[in-house]
Amino acid sequence: MSEELNINKLKTALVVIDLQNGIAAIEAQPNTTKNVIKNASALADVFRKNSMPIFLVRVTPSDDFKDALKPIADSKAQWGTVRKPDWSQIVPELGLNPNDFIITKRQWGAFYGTELDLQLRRRNIDTIVLCGISTNIGVESTARFAYEYGYQQIFVEDAMSARSKEEHEHTINFIFSRIGRIRKTKDVLNELAGLD
Repeated sequence: MSEELNINKLKTALVVIDLQNGIAAIEAQPNTTKNVIKNASALADVFRKNSMPIFLVRVTPSDDFKDALKPIADSKAQWGTVRKPDWSQIVPELGLNPNDFIITKRQWGAFYGTELDLQLRRRNIDTIVLCGISTNIGVESTARFAYEYGYQQIFVEDAMSARSKEEHEHTINFIFSRIGRIRKTKDVLNELAGLD
């Protein structure tokens, strides 16, 4: 594994998946939700200092749930029937900035049915730094689309988490290792600190 990331700040964006009040209330492993938010916030801060784009992705079905996907499946979706009014709001720790892009999705992945790909391409972005919750659901679904669309990816392992350590580690070890580079928050921060 090469230590140097060689991040081009003109061609790289941060994409944060589902760090919103309703999702952040769910317990996560192996990284606590608190630590995921702390690390994602540190990444957002350094991206902003370097004038690099940030895409904050949130998921929410419509109030009547008519646009929510309804697969016939062995496990039920876990939306819950009652959502607080601030359920889909980005967590305040991320310090939402007027220059940040908010992407609202209705399913797991951040590309399908949204303008994420369009907005990345308009800015000539070819690399995304990806983090958020849940590693094996929203983050993995987004990563698979990004791979198929030809984006280079850097996965920030300690800025993402899942419902279980096993789910998180399976995605990191068997999926992300095949489609991008896996790093820690400090690796990305150190790389970006050296940019002019």
